[in-house]
Amino acid sequence: MTMQTRIVSIKEGLDEAVELIKRGEVVVFPTETVYGLGANAFDGDAVRKIFEAKGRPMDNPLIAHIADISWTNDLAVDVSDGAKAVMNEFMPGPITVILKRSKNVPDEVTAGLDTVGVRFPSHSVARQFIMACGTPLAAPSANTSTKISPTSAQHVFEDMQGRVPLILQGGECEVGIESTIVDMTADIPTILRPGAITQDMLAKVLGKVKNFDGKIIVAKAPGMKYKHYAPSCEMVVATSARTAVEEYCRQKANGHSPVILAKSRYLEGIVGKFDFIDLGESDEDAMRNIYAAMHEAQEKYDYIVCQDFGEEGIGASIMNRVNKASGGKRI
Repeated sequence: MTMQTRIVSIKEGLDEAVELIKRGEVVVFPTETVYGLGANAFDGDAVRKIFEAKGRPMDNPLIAHIADISWTNDLAVDVSDGAKAVMNEFMPGPITVILKRSKNVPDEVTAGLDTVGVRFPSHSVARQFIMACGTPLAAPSANTSTKISPTSAQHVFEDMQGRVPLILQGGECEVGIESTIVDMTADIPTILRPGAITQDMLAKVLGKVKNFDGKIIVAKAPGMKYKHYAPSCEMVVATSARTAVEEYCRQKANGHSPVILAKSRYLEGIVGKFDFIDLGESDEDAMRNIYAAMHEAQEKYDYIVCQDFGEEGIGASIMNRVNKASGGKRI
């Protein structure tokens, strides 16, 4: 199914976008994390169109995006004090809480599970759009399944042209990777997907929170079960700057066009000229830029060597995406 895809500003396109949602269609909208592909969360047929547009497996649950914390009452039941504390502390913002679903939420959103992910984005365009729709929007990232998540309207257009009718423009995403997902229905609150809200930040509110470390049979959250975030070319993670350069030279000698993705000072003190995409100074910069850099790299190069960002805080959240993108390949 091919259609014309347009990018419009919220000023030009709000009425049209709301009308599309009310008619049971899908619309792409920006959030602070990545661009989302949204449909009315209470309309199972509309939600199915998200899966069709993405080519996404139906057993991969979606997140319901809200424009006010009070909207949670329509989506969830038995919301714990801990969940309320997390929402009050971090919403609106880059966090998703897993709650017991209400009967209002169709199976298409939850992959048939008895839980639902709820998120209140902080991006002004997202909030204006969802509020104008007057209903929560179920939305995954606005990319075809397994591809790199989009952090600009242009990324969406290049990947999903002809699959979606409308993309609301919202500039570059400030956070740059998907929201932290914390399961508030577990005995101990459990991070199912790391993000900009880190374990330490959550622990200050909850006292105790752990990272998911079990085997995934049924995914309770997006991004747990399938290959994700992958560029069209091969990608590996380098354990050090020295091994990054050695791999770069090896691939160059084999006739490839490699590139190194890393923070600004990564190659400091290493002599030589290397194709390099600068992810910025800090882990926050790298988080904001990682997907855009992967998009740029796959357009210009055929082999990506990426820095290892470690296992702490924001670095661990970036590595969650990088490890999936590289299929766990390390050198």
